[in-house]
Amino acid sequence: MYGRASERPLLARGDGRHVLIVVDDPEIAELLSTTMELAGFRISVADTAGEAVARLVKRRFDLVVLDADLSDMTELAQEPRLAVVERPRVLLLAEYDSLDRLLPELGPGETDYVTKPLRIAEVLARAQVLLHGRRRVRREGTLGYGDLVLDDSTCQAWRGQRALDLTPAEYRLLRHLLVNANKVLSKERIGRFVRGEFRGGNAIEQLVSRVRRKVDRDGPPLIHTRRGFGYWLG
Repeated sequence: MYGRASERPLLARGDGRHVLIVVDDPEIAELLSTTMELAGFRISVADTAGEAVARLVKRRFDLVVLDADLSDMTELAQEPRLAVVERPRVLLLAEYDSLDRLLPELGPGETDYVTKPLRIAEVLARAQVLLHGRRRVRREGTLGYGDLVLDDSTCQAWRGQRALDLTPAEYRLLRHLLVNANKVLSKERIGRFVRGEFRGGNAIEQLVSRVRRKVDRDGPPLIHTRRGFGYWLG
């Protein structure tokens, strides 16, 4: 009735984005959470608007999948604590007969809907479209890999929407790894590029460790170690 997990499109990729599913039907909640986890999303589930509010004020979500027919939906609109949090994109699950009521409330690019009974492929596709709009547009002079973006004109970096607070050495290291993506770079090569010379010891290991903590804090890891050989980004 609600579709199957096997309907998941091959191109659907969550990339570790955080999704809050707010539905009061356990069967639909299980279907959505299982399928979206398989697609690479990080999932939290709430069965009331009140519980959703508590989760939204505690942490940031990239997307909320929300049943438009929740009995306590008005709590979300009237909750003052949500006025000071970053608003996620919203994907509404709506009955066809309720569209006349919902459509005037949909903001451009911020909210979308799918109709019930749900089709999992459609849910994933609409989630992808909503989240794609949150990605930082790459300008001329920027470098990127997945949701990692470096802007050489300002020497700033972002992972998704999160700005990375990098020192000059950390920025040079991350840039060197990025332009050589999927290639293993030795500590000697990194040392000569970042510092102009390689002095041995564990200075490069510590530098890579600091950059890794900043880059991979909230998402799937991009910086990896090939023991005995060096480091690579991919």
